[in-house]
Amino acid sequence: MTTILTIESNHYNKDLDIPTSAYVHIPFCRRRCFYCDFPISVVGDRTRGENSGTIVEYIDILCQEIAATPAPGKPLKTVFFGGGTPSLLSAQQIARILENLANKYGITSDAEISLEIDPATFDLPQLQGYKNAGITRFSLGVQAFQDELLQVCGRSHTTADILAAIDLIRQVDIPEFSIDLISGLPKQTIEQWEESLRKAVELNPTHISVYDLIIEDGTAFGRYYQPGSQPLPTDETTAQMYRLTQQILTLSGYEHYEISNYAQPGHQCRHNRVYWENRPYYAFGMGAASYLNRQRFTRPKKRKEYYAWVQHLIASDGILDAPQIDEHDILLETLMLGLRLAEGLKIAVLAEKFGRKTLEKIWHCLQPYYQTGWVEISANNSANIALSPTDKLPVTGRLKLTDPEGFLFSNTVLAALFSQLEKAEAGES
Repeated sequence: MTTILTIESNHYNKDLDIPTSAYVHIPFCRRRCFYCDFPISVVGDRTRGENSGTIVEYIDILCQEIAATPAPGKPLKTVFFGGGTPSLLSAQQIARILENLANKYGITSDAEISLEIDPATFDLPQLQGYKNAGITRFSLGVQAFQDELLQVCGRSHTTADILAAIDLIRQVDIPEFSIDLISGLPKQTIEQWEESLRKAVELNPTHISVYDLIIEDGTAFGRYYQPGSQPLPTDETTAQMYRLTQQILTLSGYEHYEISNYAQPGHQCRHNRVYWENRPYYAFGMGAASYLNRQRFTRPKKRKEYYAWVQHLIASDGILDAPQIDEHDILLETLMLGLRLAEGLKIAVLAEKFGRKTLEKIWHCLQPYYQTGWVEISANNSANIALSPTDKLPVTGRLKLTDPEGFLFSNTVLAALFSQLEKAEAGES
């Protein structure tokens, strides 16, 4: 069973300030999906890591960045290869990157090492090679189980490719296997969404990530569509999709452990929990964002600029030039990320890190949403606590959003909470 990395003590553990996770960005894709605003490089359908000078050069620079980044002394417990399409790289190239990480930082014997893969970009020997290199978890970019919707998204695979890919994954017998789905796509109906969910359950991955489409500026969808207008589903329809997701997946044995993520018991994504628990992590590669020493730093999003930045990093002995995040911003980030988790935030830890007065301000703002049933307080035994408007927030227990309504309206809750805390920080009444 997978060990979940959580803060179980009522006291804040300062050892959590030492990073034990690394994100590695592999920016190469066959084509750019119409919804994608990630920092990627399009290489076409025939290019692969072993036959591309561009990819070989990128890996060289990436390994230079790893070597130049200081190591505080604790081995890595999670590594996540994201993209882009990491499965365009050969198993030998992935093994080389992992070897560099292990030589620099160390990797624990029970580490979770995830690799994003796309259908029709790998074969059985390649998957076996990834497993032999140390990969313990595959995350398959499915998005939809209808060919017409895959075409709408600009995806390069078909439904047949998805099923073939899953068959290969089963043959490799990898410990962890996740699939990604997207709701709210143009022309997507409730019936199609339900079909995708039920097909996903039938395929029995250990983990399912479900994302609502966001129309980003600068993407093809950003040029084609206006949020809230046809052929995009209405807000009411996407809300119905969210509730349907929660119903189908939880009734099928998946735990809704984070706003967009479901897992079979014991199979939560350990790496992504590092983000949601607002713990530090390394990041390597073009456009990757790290969180170290209370500094968030995003690398350049174009290859040439990234290569020049790595050379500057080497010349400056691995020192990143970024301002430190102040206590107020850490508070906001902790609330924004921690409330994404089903278990929410330990109240005692919030009080210890940010003070009882800050906790009272948080509770004052959240009371209206507590009354509407979007926020709840649970005791350490997980039973909900009933509080009146005049009651103070208890020091023990957890503060969390309800499922599904609190999660569904999380942006509303967080916007109000942040507004009140910003006013309090500025000294406004």
